[in-house]
Amino acid sequence: MKAIFLKEIKQFFTSPIGYIAMTIFFLFNSLFLWIIDGNYNIPNSQFADLTPFFNLAPWILIFVMAAISMRMFSEEFKSGTIENLLTKPLPPYSIILGKFLAVWTIGFIMIIPTFIYVFSLQALSVDGHLDWGSITTAYLGLLILMSAFAAIGIFASILFDNQVNAFLVGLFLMFLFYYGFEGLGSFNLLGSLDLFVQKLSLNMHYQNLLKGLLSLSDITYLLSISVLFIVLTYSVLRNKIK
Repeated sequence: MKAIFLKEIKQFFTSPIGYIAMTIFFLFNSLFLWIIDGNYNIPNSQFADLTPFFNLAPWILIFVMAAISMRMFSEEFKSGTIENLLTKPLPPYSIILGKFLAVWTIGFIMIIPTFIYVFSLQALSVDGHLDWGSITTAYLGLLILMSAFAAIGIFASILFDNQVNAFLVGLFLMFLFYYGFEGLGSFNLLGSLDLFVQKLSLNMHYQNLLKGLLSLSDITYLLSISVLFIVLTYSVLRNKIK
């Protein structure tokens, strides 16, 4: 697993795509938070509050994480290198976890530069005081949410040997699980099931963490989506190598 993890990290940072993805994430967040007028603009809100970033970041991450993860398995199958991996003394789950952790780690590295937003807010606030507890909980929620996106992206990648198809399916599934279920439930089409469908949304549980509510049920649900798609990826890989 360690060898797979290091290989993917190295490959990511030795290609221009890796740096482009990281630049896009930081640039788009910075533009919407500090320059472009709109609901996410922090200076216009007149509050030293980082909530706009935590609301905006998942939408950008859906695109970026889909792009990062799309090649993880699709490229292996297309080039035939998956056979080399499977001939090594590595169980299939080790290969999957290595790639999953690589995608999540890349996402974590992308988040690090955003700490400058925190210090910028502290400098701009009147008394220099920020709610560090809420900020810490929100960053924790974002990292856990990224693990779900990483697992979904890995699953989409193993379904195709075409990276574009993997990207589009990953994009769709991330949107569906992040907001799609919540949007569907809000139409009041399913009667008593509407609330249940809404609770399938990652966003509902993520929003609780943004409010500083460190609930075990919310964290468990977010992590369970990661586990679900890792298990599904394992099942598909086992079927493909039979």
